[in-house]
Order: sequence, then C-alpha cells, then structure tokens
Amino acid sequence: MMPDWFSRSIVDDKTTMLTEPFVHAYVRANIWHLRGRDADLLVDTGMGICPLAPEIETQQGKPLLVVATHIHLDHVGSLHEFPLRAGPRMSAAQFESMDEAATYAYMFHDLEGAVSRLPAPGWKAADYRIPSAPLTRTLGEGDVVDLGDRKFRVLHLPGHSPDSIALFDEADGLFFSGDAIYDDTLIDSLPDSDRTAYRHTMQRLLDLPIRIGHGGHGPSFDGKRMREIATVYLQRTGGI
Repeated sequence: MMPDWFSRSIVDDKTTMLTEPFVHAYVRANIWHLRGRDADLLVDTGMGICPLAPEIETQQGKPLLVVATHIHLDHVGSLHEFPLRAGPRMSAAQFESMDEAATYAYMFHDLEGAVSRLPAPGWKAADYRIPSAPLTRTLGEGDVVDLGDRKFRVLHLPGHSPDSIALFDEADGLFFSGDAIYDDTLIDSLPDSDRTAYRHTMQRLLDLPIRIGHGGHGPSFDGKRMREIATVYLQRTGGI
C-alpha cells in the first residue's frame, strides 16, 4: 500500500487531524485523534483503503477508544483495525455485517474519480469492501466517554443519518460533531437522511455552548459559525 496515503495536521498539543487527500472529496472525512490522560480517543476512521492503525501514535499500554459517529463508509472503513470500538447503539447490529445498504459502500464502487492516486497497483474502487467491526461498546444520548482528564457527553443528533452521534465536553466546550454539522455542504438527501429530524438537530445545536467544533468534513468552527450554519440550514429548509 502507498505510504503517505494520509495527511496529518497538528491542531494543538493534544489533538491531531488526519484525512485522506487522494480520496474523492465527497468521501474524504476528517479523522480526529485526541490524547487524554488515561485513554486516547479516535473519532471516525476514514475509508479503510490503506491501514489507519499504524498512523495513530499512542503511548504504549494506553487504551485507544475509537468512536464511529455513524455507520457511513467514510467514517468506519478502518474501524475493524482497532480493538476498542464504540458507535451508535441504534445501528450496532449493522456494524457486525457492514451491510452496504447501511454504509453506502456501493456508491464508491462506480464513483468517478474515486481516488486521484492508486493506493496499490491494480487497485479498483469496484473491489472496495468494509470488513465487519462489531462494536465493543454502544453509545446513545446521555452516555459519557471518559478519558480521565475530560469527559464527553454523547448527543444523538439524527438527520444526516438516523444514527448520527456527537461528543461534547461540557466543561471545555470541545465538540466532535461527526456529520451532524460541519462547515461544508451538508448532506441531507441520502436514502436514510431525514430533513425533519435534521431541523430538530439544528434547533438543538443553536443552543449548544461550544468553544470549538471539529466536524466530519470541512474546517473546524467556533460557536458563532456553528449557529450560522444551523440557521442557514433552517432557513433553507422552511424557515426558523
């Protein structure tokens, strides 16, 4: 497999973002690694085209909890590589099969320009498959992910997908939003998207006191920008 498949950005002394620059922009997701005192957190795992685990630098013996914000292909591709796998309780059964109807992996098979560089000789998007990755922990609204020095509250924020969850540090205002909200074109037209549910999610986010949001796509955003994104969505889909 091709070295340098992933790009890496240092966000701050505890946070690194990885992404897959040679993957089509539609499925080029952000992967977030946050170092905690007692455990590290990895939010989402990209497409799984090249191995992700060797790219994640963790202290020896320190647990790495991997959280999938939802079951779509660009967030769960490498989930099987990690032993501690958490994800939405709502879709837990589907992580065992990684059924293509749930992950939308089939959409990648004939996506024009799926990759701009081949990860390996003879690689074909038509052969893309996501290995089974049964969850070792399921997460739902109100659950807590504890890294020792910080705790994240799980928020269920459906709309983009029915199972979308996000992680919110209520003490610090750090928000890992997955695809519930991000600073790029929001997708609400997939077969399992629900615009009514998405509107409820946006209304909820208007009041969420975030300091910084790290989304599944696009650049990070502050609370003011998040409220702008949510307001524009609500106006576009029928007014506030």
